[in-house]
Amino acid sequence: MHSPEPKPEPKVALSTASVYPETTATAFEIAARLGYDGVEVMVWTDPVSQDIEALRRLSDFHGVPVLAVHAPCLLITQRVWSKDPWTKLQRSREAAEKLGAGTVVVHPPFRWQRAYAREFVRGVWRMANETDVRFAVENMYPWRYRDREMLAYAPAWDPTEDDYRHFTLDLSHTATARNDTLGMVDRMGDRLAHVHIADGRGSAKDEHLVPGRGNQPCAEVLGRLAASGFDGNVVVEVNTRRAMSSAEREADLAEALAFTRLHLGSAAPAAGQ
Repeated sequence: MHSPEPKPEPKVALSTASVYPETTATAFEIAARLGYDGVEVMVWTDPVSQDIEALRRLSDFHGVPVLAVHAPCLLITQRVWSKDPWTKLQRSREAAEKLGAGTVVVHPPFRWQRAYAREFVRGVWRMANETDVRFAVENMYPWRYRDREMLAYAPAWDPTEDDYRHFTLDLSHTATARNDTLGMVDRMGDRLAHVHIADGRGSAKDEHLVPGRGNQPCAEVLGRLAASGFDGNVVVEVNTRRAMSSAEREADLAEALAFTRLHLGSAAPAAGQ
């Protein structure tokens, strides 16, 4: 009998948010230099992140494909591309299609976006049915201040409470939410389409540590992805704002890439193989 061909490892991309406060253009340059397989573009206040042609030129120049587009759904991006959240998603899909990206990452609505929240589940399904691009809804977390907790997202910060075609798993968010991370992986099942690899210690702040520096089961999650034949992308989304120099920032991003590739390649063969 012939041995089965090894399954290809998921591609490892760099989120352009990981180089902040440096620019989107810098993220492409670093991704190319360190050997990332691509980038996830965080659409935010950097004008280049909003410009499809500028992103295409960066991708072509550096030989780094855009693998995902993160829709502008942060507090600081409420006016980016439109005030209307559905328009933001439509433009994110158009950007993904034109750039050849397979995934749009989207957060659940804020609770004060009441009309958007009421239609969100149905609307995401409707948009997903109109394209081959995956709309992958990301797990978030309750906001905490001292001993108080505020549920800032609707229908829920945990997207597995609702019916979506695809999910994004963020391991910094599972830390902040104090989730059972592996339980969330199980609930997402084969609808898990996209992963933000990062770490955290359970702080009320969304830490986005380099994987391996917190208490999340980053290595185990990556091993499960490899063993299951996961066909999505793994995106390094870490916070390097405290880096004292560009060299220190790049060292953190190189460490994150090495950790991710190591554990994606260390899965044991499935039973019977």
